[in-house]
Amino acid sequence: MSVDLGIDLGTSGIKVLLRGPGDEILGSAETPLEVSVPAVGASEQDPRAWTAALEAALDALAASHGEALGRIRGIACSGQMLGLVLLDGRDRPVRPALLWNDQRAVRESAELEERVPDIGRRTNGRPDPGFPASKLLWLRRHEAAVLDRARWLLLPKDYLVLFLTGERSTDPSDAGGTQFLDNATGRWDPELIAAAGWREDRLPEVHASAGTVGGLRPEWARRWGMPAGVPVAAGAGDNSAATLGVGAAHPGRGVLTLGTSAVSCLVDGAFHPGPERAVLTVPHAVPGTWLSMGVVMNGTSALNWLAGLTGSPADRLAAAAASCWEGGDAAAAPLFLPALSGIRTPDNDPGATGRMSGLRASTGIGHLAYATLEGVVLQMAEAVEAQESAGVPVERLAAVGGGSRSRFWVRLLASALGRPLDLPAQANLAAPLGAARLAAVAGGAAPGPTLGAAASRTDRVDPDPGLAAFLRERCRVWRELLRVGRD
Repeated sequence: MSVDLGIDLGTSGIKVLLRGPGDEILGSAETPLEVSVPAVGASEQDPRAWTAALEAALDALAASHGEALGRIRGIACSGQMLGLVLLDGRDRPVRPALLWNDQRAVRESAELEERVPDIGRRTNGRPDPGFPASKLLWLRRHEAAVLDRARWLLLPKDYLVLFLTGERSTDPSDAGGTQFLDNATGRWDPELIAAAGWREDRLPEVHASAGTVGGLRPEWARRWGMPAGVPVAAGAGDNSAATLGVGAAHPGRGVLTLGTSAVSCLVDGAFHPGPERAVLTVPHAVPGTWLSMGVVMNGTSALNWLAGLTGSPADRLAAAAASCWEGGDAAAAPLFLPALSGIRTPDNDPGATGRMSGLRASTGIGHLAYATLEGVVLQMAEAVEAQESAGVPVERLAAVGGGSRSRFWVRLLASALGRPLDLPAQANLAAPLGAARLAAVAGGAAPGPTLGAAASRTDRVDPDPGLAAFLRERCRVWRELLRVGRD
């Protein structure tokens, strides 16, 4: 029986997963990560913390599932997208990685769009502080000496592939977010690279997501009891991998991820850029398709923010939100715009700030919790509407990510969208499972049946008519709050 290893590098931790036949999960392990905020708007992690976390997770997996690791036929990584990893000539990080939600390159984003006015129609969207091209310009202005030491530019999951194989690489789904790639063709664009002050010979080769980059280094094979030279695939960005993890490989299928950020990932059969409404479009991990993404910068991170303020764990807050609605008290909840890290879709406004409107002396934790979940959901509905307006098809959707463990949060989302949502089995492991599917192809499995197979479904959550009507009325007032948040 073949076993495939999927690795997912998230913002808050690394997950590793062993996939057996039929997407059976044979074992998994997770190691947490911390984010550094050295300045206002900053968000960084040391790439060496990623590899240390990966070692710890694989050590744990080897201790509990050593026999399965001995039957690995392929390995693939997925990872948080848009992070800027700069290495010197010996492949050592020259500084901590600037993550997807680093917001310091506002000025540089505007400058990049002036240099290449049609960049939004050629790449993943309009320039944004989170994208590597803007970050490079920011580093040139603020840390020129550091940038001068850099020889290579990689993305977060590519650093893990380098660690595992010794090979520098990337794939179209992840490279598509850099603003160096022509996303219609999947090739590096010399004009775009030059506009950001970089060089094509300092970028890795772009491989197919399921294509083999190299073999596992002998020292790691010995340490974890894996076959020598097991193939390691190029992998995919986490949103693309999570989409694959639930079998969304064909146009019209999509995944709504309630993770640190909340992302609507819709599979499209054509390149339909939507820069006017900050819709991001990158090549999907399945050849011949694209992934349209509507991004809400704060998903479960908004609930974690409230947990930090109140001292109540996030899962209890989610339960309190459900009780607030079921107890008939949601009308007394304030309205919340969760723009704690700015707004991407549909307005591309990194300077936007959060708003809580309608606080009263009687406002309790349940009201605040309901407002937080509702605010994320209303922003997600805005994102999906923006994608549909760009011509992206929407037929069947699934909900994944840590927030999907709250059935009420998923019901709230289904009601706001007016669409049923599938709850796949092991939804919180969709990204490493998608990576494991890529690993299977790298190890010799047939691409079509492996990448496009539907995931097993544990349940379906239908819209609640009463909740949908309530949200429509609340949304009318919430839209005014959204306008104020952008001022």
